[in-house]
Parts: sequence; structure tokens; C-alpha cells
Amino acid sequence: MKKLPIVLVLLAAVVALSAIAAAAKSTHHTKNLRPQSQSDHTATPIKHVVVIFQENVSFDHYFGTYPNAKNPPGEPKFKAAADTPSVNGLNHELLTDNPNAANPRRLDRSEALTCDMDHDYAAEQKAFDHGLMDKFVQNTSGSDCKNESLVMDYFDGNTVTALWNYAQHFAMSDNSYGTTFGPSTPGAINLVSGQTHGVTPSDIPDKVSNGTLIGDPDPAHDGCSSGTTVSFSGRNVGNLLNEKHVTWGWFEGGFKPTSRTDGKPVCGSSHKNIGGDEVTDYVPHHEPFQYYRSTANPNHLPPSSTAMIGQTDQANHQYDLSDFWRAADSGHLPAVSFLKAPAYQDGHAGYSDPLDEQHFLVQTINRLQRLHTWKHTAIIIAYDDSDGWYDHQMGPIVNHSSDPKYDSLSGPGMCGTAKPGAYQDRCGYGPRLPLLVISPYARQNFVDHSITDQTSVLRFIEDNWNLGRIGDQSFDAKAGSLDNLFDFSHGRRAHRLFLNPKTGEPSHRS
Repeated sequence: MKKLPIVLVLLAAVVALSAIAAAAKSTHHTKNLRPQSQSDHTATPIKHVVVIFQENVSFDHYFGTYPNAKNPPGEPKFKAAADTPSVNGLNHELLTDNPNAANPRRLDRSEALTCDMDHDYAAEQKAFDHGLMDKFVQNTSGSDCKNESLVMDYFDGNTVTALWNYAQHFAMSDNSYGTTFGPSTPGAINLVSGQTHGVTPSDIPDKVSNGTLIGDPDPAHDGCSSGTTVSFSGRNVGNLLNEKHVTWGWFEGGFKPTSRTDGKPVCGSSHKNIGGDEVTDYVPHHEPFQYYRSTANPNHLPPSSTAMIGQTDQANHQYDLSDFWRAADSGHLPAVSFLKAPAYQDGHAGYSDPLDEQHFLVQTINRLQRLHTWKHTAIIIAYDDSDGWYDHQMGPIVNHSSDPKYDSLSGPGMCGTAKPGAYQDRCGYGPRLPLLVISPYARQNFVDHSITDQTSVLRFIEDNWNLGRIGDQSFDAKAGSLDNLFDFSHGRRAHRLFLNPKTGEPSHRS
């Protein structure tokens, strides 16, 4: 047999080794590729949605005098651009001759830490008083507040400076509402499913009525829960995302256990707020996916690897906030992420405040803007409920309820008249809430006046990834679109705004 020249032998060996290396590289690459390839198939240029879901703020409480701040000496200054649009806020008459028992008063930075208000499903309806919006002092003042008129008061751009600056450079709404009346958990459930009905047990005083959630019991599928717990049937957006193989996760501060007792997680991490109070980071009733067996991570198990964050493994899409940054920094940012601050930074009156909240918002948004994925990202800042804080604007009532014990918006036992077959105790829309969109595709210095609600965020996700609807009377079928907050008509440069987390003032923009 004729021998091949040595050059050809060496060449053949090189080719063979190259093929083996390429195959190995391909196998390694395939291992790390997410099977959820549908994440990239979107109706808009947005490939990553990050929902920062904060706590207990009405629109007037943060934006009532936008864009006009008092600017006293010693506080961060806010001066609006000349072409800044106005909002439906607190005009001169509402500030000086309000129909409530007290006039709204400006709170400055020294008053950032306040007591908590009454934000129950029934109390808020009574405060609305048939749409007159004049019974807040009598019905939603905090029981622990020394000054019952505090419920009327508001911050301006010298305290919530970062949010006002984000509104200046991106887009916000002055016509967005809680999907229903009530506290934190109904708001969180509406965000992910638009359906607060389907609760077991079906009746718990002041928490569940007629199988509908109206209060804040802890989730049954959470090892860190305590006291009364409930679970939900039905579907949520996590189920829809899984069905379409789209990566997603809920990331909450303090979700990672500090220890385990008899196999159960202990969520014991904590931080001090600006008042020096030690606040436990994790709040079980703020974690909506833990109410559904299909999307729960009862034992707070960690993801099996960084590459699996956003995919289905033992963590089941429920994570600690630190896992979000592990994924983001390593190039594994999920398509849809819900971020929940540790409690001391979530804005909830009583244990948090706008200054601690500002640190979380600014540090999070600054960091997201530095990622290579920023050019296709939309950050949505939304809130779970109003805390009972005064807001002068009533939204449309798109869903009626007739519970003689808890409804009272249009008369005793009434929020209109529920249609036959409609689920009770879902009176809504509820109070007006802040809503902002921060993105290279967000309109700039823009105020949207179209009607939206918490399930508009759900609907945006559903439409962007073609997920379909929740069904079963979910509010997503009624939700207004967020599209008016965006400009998708032409390509946008990666517009960014970096703020100082302490002052909320711009450090630089690009």
C-alpha cells in the first residue's frame, strides 16, 4: 500500500483534531444553551422585561405635585424641564380646600419614615365614598398614627427625587390603578394572574370571602409562612411562560434561607431601615407564586446552577434576589423577571420609606443599564396597593361585587351589582397607583393618560411572548395596553440615566 506524504498525514490529523474540538465546543455550548428558545420570539423589540414590584403607595402620595417641588435648602433639588407635561395631580383647590377632613400636607425628607395606613378591601371603598373621595381620614388613617390626617399627606421631588427624575427622562402613567381594592397580596396575585378568586379555604374573616382573597394570609406552599395560610387554584403567568418555554423568575430579598429546622427553611436575614429598626427581609405574603402548587418552591431550594436560573429545576423559578444578579452578570438574564426588594427597601410605610426604597431602585436600575442586554430591556416600576394613602382620582369600576359584609363603594353591601356567575369580592378598579417604564424604547418625559391597571403589566408580558390569556374571568382580558408608554416606531439608541442612590439626582446620562 502506497504511503501518504507526511504533510498530508499531518494535515489530516489537524483536520480530525479540529473536528473533535468543534464537536466538543458545540456539545458544551449546547449544554449551556437555554432550551427556552421562545424567549427571543417577541412581538416588540423588548427581549427582557424586569418588573420591580414595590409596596403601598398611591399616585398622589408620590406624584401629587409633579413636576413642581418645593426645593427647600438642604434637600436634593428638582427642577423640571420646560416641556414637562402636567399630571392629574393635586391642584390648588385640592391642596387648600380639600373635601376631606384635612388638607394634604407636604412631607419632607426628615419625615420619610411614617406609620402604616389602613388599606383593607372594605376600608378603601368607604374612603372613596361613592366616588366623592372625601372619607380618607375617617376610614384609612393608620390605627397606630398619632396624627390621623397623615393619610392625606404627600412627598415631592425633594424626597422621591429618583422617581421624579425617571419620570423626566422616561415614561410614566397618571391613570393606572390597582386591579381591585385591598392590601398587598391581592395586588401581587393580580399582577401574576388577574384572578383573586379560587382560594382554599374559601372563607376566613377579613382575609377570604366567597372564595376570593381580600386580605394578607401567608401562602400555603411556603416553608417560611406562619399563621393562617391559603392556596390558589387556577393558572398564573408562570404557567403560561412555562408552556411557551420562556425563561422567567420571581426574585425576592431574603428568600434564601439563613438556616433550616427539621428540614424547613428559616428566612431570617434582616436589615436596618433609616430609623434604625431591624426589619426581616422576606415577607411570605408578598410572594404570589408561592400560593400556587405548580409554581411554588416550598423549601426555598437554590437553583441547581447559575445557567439554570430562569429554567425549571428544583428552584421552580422562585429565587433569592442575589440569584437575579448571578444570572444577569453571567449572561443568563431571564426573559421575564419580577424583582421584590428586601422589606426595608420596598417602600411599605411602617417599616420602609421612600429613602430606603430609593437606594434599592437606583442601585438596581443603574446596574441593569450597564448590562449588554439593556438595549432590549424594559423595566416596569409598579406597586401592589395604595396603603390607603389619599388619592383624589377614582378610576372606572370595570368589575362589580355585591358582598353584604365587605362591599360598600356604591351603597351598603354594594360595589354596583355583580353579574350572574361573576366572582364576588373583586370590586375594581381600586386606588390609583404609580406606574413607570424605563427603557431605551420608553417615550421620554412622557405622561400616559390612558387607563391601565396592574394586569396591564401581565397583559404586556402575555402579548409580547404570545402566551394567550389566563381565562376564568381574569382581569387580563379587560386590561388596557402599556404600549402608549413606548415608542417602537424606529430604532432607539441605548438611552440611559444614572442616578445617585442617596440623593436621587443625576450622576450622568448617556
